[in-house]
This record gives sequence, C-alpha cells and structure tokens, in this order.
Amino acid sequence: MSNAHEDAGPADARPSVSAVTRPMGIETEYGILAPGNPRANPVVLCVELVAAYTAATSESGAPHVPWDYAGEDPLADARGFRLDRAAAHPSQLTDDGGRATNGAGTTELRRPSAQERHHQGHNAVLGNGARLYVDHAHPEYSSPEVSTPREAVRFDRAGEEVMRHAAVALATRPTGSGEREVVLYKNNVDGKGASYGTHENYLVERSVSFGDLITYLTPFFVTRPIICGAGRVGLGQQSETPGFQISQRADYVENDVGLETTFNRPIINTRDEPHADPERWRRLHVIGGDANLFEVSTYLKLGTTALMLWLLESGEVPLELDALTLADPVAEAALVSHDVSLTHALTLSNGRQMTALEIQRTYLHAISEAMDRAGTPDQATAEVLARWRSVLGKLETDPASAAAEVEWVAKHQVLQSMRRREGLPWDHPKLAALDLQWHDLRPERSITARLQAAGRMETLISAEDVAVAVAHPPETTRAYFRGEVVRRYPGQIAGAGWQSVVFDIPGREHLVRVPMTDPLRGTRAHVEGLLDCSVSAEQLLAGLQS
Repeated sequence: MSNAHEDAGPADARPSVSAVTRPMGIETEYGILAPGNPRANPVVLCVELVAAYTAATSESGAPHVPWDYAGEDPLADARGFRLDRAAAHPSQLTDDGGRATNGAGTTELRRPSAQERHHQGHNAVLGNGARLYVDHAHPEYSSPEVSTPREAVRFDRAGEEVMRHAAVALATRPTGSGEREVVLYKNNVDGKGASYGTHENYLVERSVSFGDLITYLTPFFVTRPIICGAGRVGLGQQSETPGFQISQRADYVENDVGLETTFNRPIINTRDEPHADPERWRRLHVIGGDANLFEVSTYLKLGTTALMLWLLESGEVPLELDALTLADPVAEAALVSHDVSLTHALTLSNGRQMTALEIQRTYLHAISEAMDRAGTPDQATAEVLARWRSVLGKLETDPASAAAEVEWVAKHQVLQSMRRREGLPWDHPKLAALDLQWHDLRPERSITARLQAAGRMETLISAEDVAVAVAHPPETTRAYFRGEVVRRYPGQIAGAGWQSVVFDIPGREHLVRVPMTDPLRGTRAHVEGLLDCSVSAEQLLAGLQS
C-alpha cells in the first residue's frame, strides 16, 4: 500500500502521506417485502427484482453478464486453516462449489449448458463494475472496488439508485410478465429477530499480522458506532426491551473472532479471501457495520477504518493502543450501543475504564501523531482526520450539533420529537414504524430525503455524480476494466468477477478467461486507450494478449 512518497514536492519538503487510499468497497443486503402479499417468498421477489433490472438496463437486448467465481475461497480462514466444506454452514458457501479457479494467465473454458446459464440468472455484473444478486433472501448490491472513502460513498449511493430503479422496473414490467410491487429498505434488521449485513472490505498488506488486526481493531470496532451507527428502536435481537440504541448490528454480535457471518457473528471476521494476490494482500472483511443513508456516516466508517489500517501497515503502533484491550468486547458492543448518553465506561483488560468517546479519541490521537512523524497528509487523508476530530468534538460537547452528520443522532432526534409530541413510550408501534420508514428507499416515503431538503442532512456527493456512478465504473481500480467491457461489448462477455473477465468471442469453440489479480491494474489510465481502439471484444482480447 502506498503510504508516503518522496516525489510529491521539493527535495527538502515533507513527504505527502496517502493514508486513506487503498482498495475498498461495501456490500449491502437490502430488506425486501411485497406490500400486497406479506407471505410472498422473498427469494422469488429477489430473483424477479434482479431480472427486472437487468432486462430494463440492457439497451441492446443482450443477456446480462453473469458472475464468474474464479478465485473465490470463502472457507479460507486467516488463522491459518481452511474449513472443510462438509463442516460449513450453507450460508458460508458463497463460491461455486470449489470448482472455480484462477490461473496466472488466460485460460479456455467450456461453454455453460442451458441449465447452468439458467442458474446464473440471479447474479449480474453491472456496467459500473458492481454486482447485483440474490444473497439468501435479500437483494444485494456489492459496490465496485474504489480507492478512497469519498468514492466508496459515491458508489454506495449509486447502489441505492440501482435498487430504486430495480423496484420501478419490477413494478412496471409489461402486463403478462407478472407485475410486482416491492418495497426495499436499506437497513439491517427485520424487527422480528433477523439481521442482515452491510459488509465493508479493505485490502491490507499481508505483512500485517492477523493477530495485530484482532488486537488493535477490536476496541476500535466496538466503539466506532458512535460516529457511524444508523440507530435502532428496541434493545435485544427481538427488540424485547423498549428503548433506542446507536447501532443496528450490535445486538447480533455474539463472538469476538470467527469465520461465520450469518450466525455466531464475530467482531473480527476471519475470512481470508482477498480476491487478489494472496502473497501481497489480505482482506479485512468487516461484518458489524450498519447500512447508512447518511453520507457522512458512511464516509467516516470507511475513512477512519482506512486510517487504522494505514497505522498498522506503518509498523509504528504506539503502546497506548495496547492498553485499549477490552475485558469483554462482545458484551461491550451491546453496552456501547445501548448508551445514547455516551457516558458508559468500558472496562479494559488492565482494569481501567474509558468511554467510547475516550477510546475513539485515543485512536485519533495515535494516528495524528504517527501522521506528524510520517509527513504531510494528502487532501483525502486530511479531510477524514478533520471530520473525525470535528464529529468527536461535537459528540463530546453537544451531540445534537452532530445531527446533520451522524445518522443515529438524527434518527434519535426525530423519534424523540414524536415521543414528546404524542407522549409515546419506546415500545409504541408508531416508533417502530417510523424506524422502518427511515430506511424506506421510496422517494415519497423517505425521511432522510425530507431532512436533506430541509438542510438537516449534510451530503458529500452531488446527485449528478451519483447518477454517473450508476452507469460508469470508478476509474482508479480494476473495476474500470470490468465495467467498461460489460458496457462496451454486450453479448461478448460471458462472465466477470472480482478478479476475472470471461470473453465470448464469436466463432470460437471455447470461452476465454482473463485474470485480474491486481486490483490497481485495469484502471482508466491503464486501459482506456486500448478499449477505445477495440471495436470488438475479439480486438480487445488480441490487444491484451499481444
């Protein structure tokens, strides 16, 4: 990972430090229901939703590009072993049965049968390099790889627009195709005890030991919701205790470290699946974060985590962070989330007690000190540091002043206003309904849209830039190549994945898979010229192989 470089200025200038630039992305599972049919099968709804979107966005009528599972290995554990498939829970088998592999060079593949092609129908690669598919009983948008937190926000917002377009496409399908109205929610709980994920992914240099990730990130993740939680009505997995809490996911944390994602959920997930050169990279798969509609919350979630990874990669972790080890991190995750006063004191392993704000301040101070030693932060890094510092200051002095930036604070304000106005207890159904409506993607129902219109929610990305991200890939990662070939060569791309593109060249007996193991290759700077010169996928493939 590029951290500090000496060629950014005069020889005697301090080096510029790019501490938040690294491959990253967000996977979001959306809640789905059919208002006219509460018993509708959610899996069927999801399949129809994906099919409706791909059909509506195919300008040429060409079939959508299915997912290629090359190189996926979800049972590899960062603790140094691989879970046996026979022992794995079905929810952990997110690959293609262990059959897909990825070599160093191009490989020829047999064409899939009609039946195999049919089973790929609910798994599509989009022109912006993202993946839209059915994950268990939820539609999921996996953003393309980006290189900065601000870009992560832009393509996360693009995912919301993709989902809105998908719902409209499904509702307006021609008569005879089975018109269907669905409502989509960007949240993490169904109010009946189930939770679904919003996972962050970061590539981290393999030289950082997984033990260090566990040690230094556990207190960080336990306390991070105070700056990026989405808020939730109800305490406990079943909302069995009335109240309001900071995080959607905290009550579903059941383990400190583990491979699982849908049960026994850990603070630190051990899936060792970098989708890149495993000798250079490991993947940090964060499963405990909330789905955010507030852009600043998403920005802080990704930006502060990227800063933490930079610090660990620097190898200069100060001793003060060793002292932050928690005595019972699983219990503290819920306790922090349940404390909207931000006064709960977490118990550390050394017996000391600190609030979540104090722990976050300690991390910010350590990173700021390390930055001062390393050089001058570039603009993207300086912006994250300044925002982190500012939001912590507001939460310390007047939490309400952070309502335009921190989602849980804004939601708490809106709910408290209703409670005072109507004299409602926390277990009143009106509050649960308002909580659900908060995450409703329909523009006419969106509370966050009203807050934005009233100037009560800060945005970072313009609507125009979000619209561009719906149709075009990011330019600084391999997602550019993936998205552009999908856009430019309809009918000539047989599949694509995180680290491969499969070409379907007319007249050839076999398909051709091209690997993309380097997430920082295939960028606009690398391949735009070749793409512009290639009027067909065959010409592009010839250019790649020359």
